[in-house]
Amino acid sequence: MVKLFPLSGIVHGIPIVVLLLISFYCIAGCTPKQKGDTHMITRRDNYKTGRLAARPNNTSAKDNVTTGVQPLKLANQKDGLIYVPKTYSKDRAAALALMLHGAGGNAEHGLSLLRKYTDDNHIMLIAPAARAPTWDIIASNGFGPDVIFIDQALSLAFERYYIDSSRIAIGGFSDGASYALCLGLTNGDLFTHILAFSPGFVHTRERKGKPAVFISHGTRDRVLPIDPCSRRIVSQLRREDLSVNYTEFEGEHQIPASIAEAAVEWFTQPASSKE
Repeated sequence: MVKLFPLSGIVHGIPIVVLLLISFYCIAGCTPKQKGDTHMITRRDNYKTGRLAARPNNTSAKDNVTTGVQPLKLANQKDGLIYVPKTYSKDRAAALALMLHGAGGNAEHGLSLLRKYTDDNHIMLIAPAARAPTWDIIASNGFGPDVIFIDQALSLAFERYYIDSSRIAIGGFSDGASYALCLGLTNGDLFTHILAFSPGFVHTRERKGKPAVFISHGTRDRVLPIDPCSRRIVSQLRREDLSVNYTEFEGEHQIPASIAEAAVEWFTQPASSKE
């Protein structure tokens, strides 16, 4: 079922007007379908609906990995970053959070959303950069280039590191939060948690699984007003019987430290404790 919430606003000082259309277009630059190319046809069609193929491996985690911030080295421009916590060991599975920047942002912005909490909570972070100024479903009205890049980034992490498959989150701020909801609900058989800080909308073409959802929003947000955005989203998700931890705070378009801390605590606590 398609879920659509249009929005408008200013993120990182850049005015935006987001118009989401139900109609979708082919991914720009896709290789034409070739006879006998069944695998590629299937994968490309999956990407067009926002589906990811990467899954935890946990059979080839490497020794002597470097901790700290490192480039993904998946693109010459608009690459992403990975943060490996100081506590990482191939003998101890790490939680993983894929964090997405807002419109006009970059990989560093995504990484900064939870960076200060990673070492104490044994969390690995992946922060991709959008191929355009914002994420594909917003920039071009369809899933495509960003889904492909994110799938590559996750595949890299799953191949190299020992990941806790019960603690895999996708999250973000503003446009990144909206995109986290889109991909998180589409891939709920991969992502166990969604962390959406001040989202504007959610859109899916298909759903898999039921990830737990954390949403926060400022009551004085003038960029993405709370009534047509998070309050509407939360109401809909709860009608669909999803577990939603929702927090409103007195503030604007931001992530207060107390909210980020609460999100991390929620993400790392036992599943039986979630609301």
